[in-house]
Formats: sequence, structure tokens, C-alpha cells
Amino acid sequence: MTDKVAVITGAGSGIGRASALALLDAGYRVVLAGRRQDKLEEVALESAQAASVLALATDVTDQQSVVALFDRTVEHFGRLDLLFNNAGGGAPPVALEELRLDQWQRVVDVNLTGTFLCTQQAFRVMKAQTPMGGRIVNNGSISAQVPRPNSAPYTATKHGVTGLTRSTSLDGRQYDIVCGQIDIGNALTPMTARMGDGVRQANGSLAPEPTMAVDNVARALVYMDSLPLDANVQFMTVMAAKMPYIGRG
Repeated sequence: MTDKVAVITGAGSGIGRASALALLDAGYRVVLAGRRQDKLEEVALESAQAASVLALATDVTDQQSVVALFDRTVEHFGRLDLLFNNAGGGAPPVALEELRLDQWQRVVDVNLTGTFLCTQQAFRVMKAQTPMGGRIVNNGSISAQVPRPNSAPYTATKHGVTGLTRSTSLDGRQYDIVCGQIDIGNALTPMTARMGDGVRQANGSLAPEPTMAVDNVARALVYMDSLPLDANVQFMTVMAAKMPYIGRG
């Protein structure tokens, strides 16, 4: 058991929801951040640790909303030990030349700028608290290494997240702030449920793909933060064992 404080973005469903419940089971006090307050409150009610949950509607693309999230976290729980930058999404899978600028910009704003804004505020808090330091974990993707067809915005932003993970890890050293990344492949969530019906492959065909339980990602997050701050999982890939990644294309 622990008494750590964690902030999870995109906590209303999918990976964020599973991770929040896993951390609560491990004894964390957890701040649930997401766009819809009602979804966050549903997640909070799923846990027997209601007193350890704070649900805050947050737009990670809005700087003032992000500042308010971290200010409220410190006000309520006193410190911050773990930030899981999980909020993200993609654009419609259309041909690159047909993608609208606003569709591209929305993915950049959420996946990359949102991760930066939350990391920036986590640094502010973690540097000022006693004891100093904490851990930041970014939700990456194997798509940053091996992209899918018609996924330029998602793939590009996940490359950007990887760069931000590396820079954050370096810049946080002197403050005992460590940063790692989970590259996730085919965790079963509402977003990936369609994979059983067929996903566009590199050769243009449609093929169903295996998925894995989303709880595997949550367990990976709990493990990463179980390490002391002088140790770090820099990058971890958690994926459905039989998905077309090794040998994709």
C-alpha cells in the first residue's frame, strides 16, 4: 500500500479508467481529469475508496484549465507523486491529402500540447514540494514506431510525445523527476473495439486483429511507479501478443 497522489488525464474511460481503478486498489489518492464530469464521477463510484478520489473536469488543451487542475490537486491532497498523461485521440482515417487542418490541429492540441501543458504544471508542483520529485508517465503508442495507414496526425504526435518523454526525463534529473513512456498496442477499449471487425493493413486489406485486456496496461503503470525515483522504466511496450506489429507490413 502507498499514500501517493496521482493525476490521470483521460480518466473517464478506457485506459484512464482502468489505470485509475488499479491505482486506487494500490492505495493511491487519485485525481481523475477528463472532459466530462459525469464520466469521471462514474469511475469514482466504481471504487470502494471514494474518499481517495477527486474528479475534475479538465480540458488539457486549455492552459488555464490545466493550471486549475494541478492547483486543485495540491490544495486537496497536498502534493503530486505521479502524472499519467493519458488523454489522446486520433483523426478520421482519411487519405492524407483529404485531412482538414482543423482535424490535424485537434490531434496535435490534445495528444502533444496537452501532454506538454500537464507536464509543465507537474514540474512546477514536483520541484516545489517536500520531498521534491515525482514520476511522469506518458501514454505513447507503437504507432510512433510502426504507423498504420491514414494515421499521419496520430503517428506524428506520438513521435512528438516520445521526444517530450526524452526531454522531460533529462530536464527532470536535477529535481528527482523521472519520466517514462508506455507504448500500447491493441488494448481493448471502446476506441479499439472495432478491431475485431477488421482494421486496414499496410497492403490495403482489412483484417481482424487480436486485442488484450486493458488491465494489462494498468498493471504496467502501477509497476512503473512502484520503483524508487532513482530507477526508471524509460520505455515499455505492452501489446497484444499476436497483433501484427512484429513483422507488420
